[in-house]
Amino acid sequence: MSKEFLPFTRPSIDEETIAGVAEVLRSGWISSGPQVRDFEARLSAYFGGRPVRTLSSATGALEIGLALAGVGAGDEVITTPLSWVATANVIVRAGARPVFVDVDAQTRNIDVALVEAAVTPRTRALLPVDLAGLPVDRGRLNAIARAHRLRVVEDAAQSMGASWQGERIGAIGDLVSISFHANKNLTTAEGGCLVVNDADEARQCELWRLQGVERFADGNLDVTLAGGKHNMTDIAARIGIGQLARLEEFNARRHALARHYFECFDRSLGCELPVEDFTNSNWHMFQIVLPSQVERGAFIAQMQAAGIGVGVHYPAIHLLTLYRQMGFRPGEFPIAEHIGRGIATLPLFPAMETEDVERVCEQAARTLKALSGRPRAASRSAR
Repeated sequence: MSKEFLPFTRPSIDEETIAGVAEVLRSGWISSGPQVRDFEARLSAYFGGRPVRTLSSATGALEIGLALAGVGAGDEVITTPLSWVATANVIVRAGARPVFVDVDAQTRNIDVALVEAAVTPRTRALLPVDLAGLPVDRGRLNAIARAHRLRVVEDAAQSMGASWQGERIGAIGDLVSISFHANKNLTTAEGGCLVVNDADEARQCELWRLQGVERFADGNLDVTLAGGKHNMTDIAARIGIGQLARLEEFNARRHALARHYFECFDRSLGCELPVEDFTNSNWHMFQIVLPSQVERGAFIAQMQAAGIGVGVHYPAIHLLTLYRQMGFRPGEFPIAEHIGRGIATLPLFPAMETEDVERVCEQAARTLKALSGRPRAASRSAR
């Protein structure tokens, strides 16, 4: 890429996929139809034959996953405070209460060693998150779930193409929600899917995703549950078909770029780098945690001025106003709070060149050195 502005992410959509979308538009069938069925069949094959149902978002997949797990009013769901807020919002929308467990300082995922102590008689499910595409320890987490007869609704939004001990995320586990948002390793522009266990759960998912409607050959219909509107369009599915064919290529390129980041990034700058996992992670994002003396807003502004985009994924959920109103307070989950204050997502997407990684690392070094001597302003969440 040239010296044009470098965003933190950008989807790669090839001409064949664009032509395929045009064919769908010309077909006259643009909502859920043959492309959705084709995409679901391909996803099922990718996940080892497990049933898959596509949805309009991974948030919808989590909502339906919680419904399939029987989560409702008065229940508790154990999850991480370091994720996109949708992870906790879906628990609240189900009428349950999120029970946060602090994260591991290295993986930035939920600290599995702390999970069992958070289980109570009200606990109905575990909702782990694979931050930046690095999988949570499935073995230990699933053992806890079995011991306490809990369902596991995996927020694998960011881990399409990642694996755990040689098995693909989605091919193993209980209920697995995956995102196809525009910034994900595989995109449908907007969308997601839920991997389920059997035909009955797949059928229930179909009801939950489209108003609970069941249609009959004689033209009548029935509604047995208060479903939502979560169906994927054929337009989105056709994008996904093109993306799935290139997923391994995309992820291999992400691995190469992440390796180059580790080679180029100046480790003397005081940043906390991610775990160097090239076995399990799909390298959805390359995230650093800035030194405590560096104000993230100033870092982002200076990188932006130099033509480099930086994202924030994510502030700690329990410090957001909604969750403070529920009784959560600063200091409860110190590791998540530390990471959430300083985390910064650097550019990483398949169309990048190695020279782009070098440019980011060089500019990050200049910016961090310039900012290291400045006093850090108080963050909004700390006020």
